[in-house]
Amino acid sequence: MTIKDRQEREREEMRELILNAANKIMSEEGIDKLSVRKIANRIEYSPTIIYHYFRDKDEIVEHQMKRGYQKILTALSSVNSVEGSPVERLRAQTRKYIEAALKMPDEYKAAQLSTSPAILEYTSSLFKGAASKKPALRILTQCLKEIYKDKNVDDSFIELTAQVLAASTFGLIIKLILEKDIGEDQRNQLIDHYVHSMIDGMILGKSLENV
Repeated sequence: MTIKDRQEREREEMRELILNAANKIMSEEGIDKLSVRKIANRIEYSPTIIYHYFRDKDEIVEHQMKRGYQKILTALSSVNSVEGSPVERLRAQTRKYIEAALKMPDEYKAAQLSTSPAILEYTSSLFKGAASKKPALRILTQCLKEIYKDKNVDDSFIELTAQVLAASTFGLIIKLILEKDIGEDQRNQLIDHYVHSMIDGMILGKSLENV
C-alpha cells in the first residue's frame, strides 16, 4: 500500500467515524439537535478536525440523507428486473421498501419525523408533482401506470394513489420501529397482510369506483 493509499483510507475511516457519531446523535436527539460540537465531543476530537472532512453540519446531514435514500432506491430498483406482472412487482417493491427502512430504523425515524426545512427537501413527497422529482415515488408511479394502463385514469390520480400508498407504508414502518417487541413472526404477518390488503384493496379494488 502506498502512502497516498494509506492516507486515503485513513481519511475515509475518519469520515465514517464522524458520520456514525452524527447518526447516533440524530437517532437519540433528533436531527435538529445535531451540531458539530456534539459530534466532536462524541468522537473525542476538536470541532476544528471535523471541518477538515466536512464543510459544516448541513453537509454531514446531506450526506446521511443521500446515503439512506440510496439504500431505498437500490432496494426498489432491484425489483425492476424481476419477472412478473406489474401487480407482482408492486407487491415486491412495497415489501422491499419496508425491509430496507427496517434495516436502518434509527436513520429512517430521525429523517422522516424531522420538520427541518432542509430535511423536508429530501423526505417530503405529498406535494403536487412529487412523482417527477422524487425517484422513489417515480418508481412507484411507473408501476401504477402499468397496472392502470387499460383504465381511464389520469396522471393526477396515479400520483395521488402513489402518495397515499407511500404515506400508509411510512405509518406501518414507524409503528414497526417503535413497537420493537412484537416478535419476528408477527412483524412478518403484518407486512404480508399490509402488502396484500393495500394493493388488492386500494390499488385493484374500490379505488377506481368513483373515478
